[in-house]
Amino acid sequence: QQQQQQQQQQRLLYYHPAQHSVSTMTPQRTSSWFRFLIHFASLLAVAAGDFYKTLGISRSATTKEIKKAYRQMSLKYHPDKNSDEGAAEKFSEISRAYEVLSDEEKKSIYDRYGEDGLKQHEDQEAQGGGGGGGGGFDDIFSHFFGGGRRRDDGERRSPSVHVPLHLTLEQLYSGATFEMEYVRQVLCLNWEMCVKSAPDCQEAGVRVRRQQLAPGFVQQVQQADERCVSRGKMWNRDCKECPSKTETEKIELTISVSPGLRNQEEIVFEGVADEKPGMQAGHLHFVVMEEKHGVYHRDRDDLYLTMEIPLVDSLTGFSFDLKHLDGHEFTVTRDGITDCDFVQKVTGKGMPRRNGRGFGNLFITYEVDFPDDLTAKQKTEIRKILAEGGGSDEL
Repeated sequence: QQQQQQQQQQRLLYYHPAQHSVSTMTPQRTSSWFRFLIHFASLLAVAAGDFYKTLGISRSATTKEIKKAYRQMSLKYHPDKNSDEGAAEKFSEISRAYEVLSDEEKKSIYDRYGEDGLKQHEDQEAQGGGGGGGGGFDDIFSHFFGGGRRRDDGERRSPSVHVPLHLTLEQLYSGATFEMEYVRQVLCLNWEMCVKSAPDCQEAGVRVRRQQLAPGFVQQVQQADERCVSRGKMWNRDCKECPSKTETEKIELTISVSPGLRNQEEIVFEGVADEKPGMQAGHLHFVVMEEKHGVYHRDRDDLYLTMEIPLVDSLTGFSFDLKHLDGHEFTVTRDGITDCDFVQKVTGKGMPRRNGRGFGNLFITYEVDFPDDLTAKQKTEIRKILAEGGGSDEL
């Protein structure tokens, strides 16, 4: 019994406030576990290779560019065509790189967590999809470095960019295509070689400092720290592989404006904003800014037009031609008397509907231009005409 009491006194009690549970370890086991966790975290922080470098492409390469690079590299190192030493191994690396970068899900995981994180994901998939207890790469750090078993399923992205796109009503009616050059910041090709293990890093730009207030009471304080690039990872400023986290890149964008697009609507290029370590690139938004037109006014899918007509036309009817936004002409006809501020609906002469099912309508408001003065003879003739037609003597 005395020996048991001595063993109990030698055991240490640890309290994990974020986990709300109590665990016990001997000093020797605690030291061993801690060394193992530090070693394990450092292994996760280093990527085993760089698939982009293997294919000789940038991290912003399009699907077409990835396929082109793979085709060129595979032909160069295919064992049937290249008998040099190491060619077969190089071909295997190229095939693996293409397998990952041509798959959107695998590429996304690789961009965020490197090859180690990807392998862990693939292992979980092989074991049945990671349901139940598997928490993935995020949960490993969360479990070992204070955060319990909480998962953060939200995908962190760099800030999105909004750019105004000024368009005429003619362009919004017919549609338009623009070629544009966009300058952004992309990650250095070897950026993963410049990160080091940092258990205090909670996420990109956030560091958690733990301070023991009293036995069994630990306070966690969040601090902004730009060196933190992701959970458990910190940027090494002295890294020679990438003196800077990012570098400038110019990309060509094709902006397609579909007919009927409305003011303040957006054309979005996903993942085209600036890249940052530990984050997915944000989105680039082109916001439609409809310019004022000299003739037509738009409201959703309908067009509005105000026309002034002489008094004689308002009494006898009229017909006139209008030129539409795409240049085609059409005729508007009205019989009978047209009151001042009368609105005529012309079906199908509005803006194209975005779903491709027809057009909106055109509404024409008529303003009657009355003469400033009438001669005595004109008054007599008008009275005579109106009297013959059974009209009132009042004008």
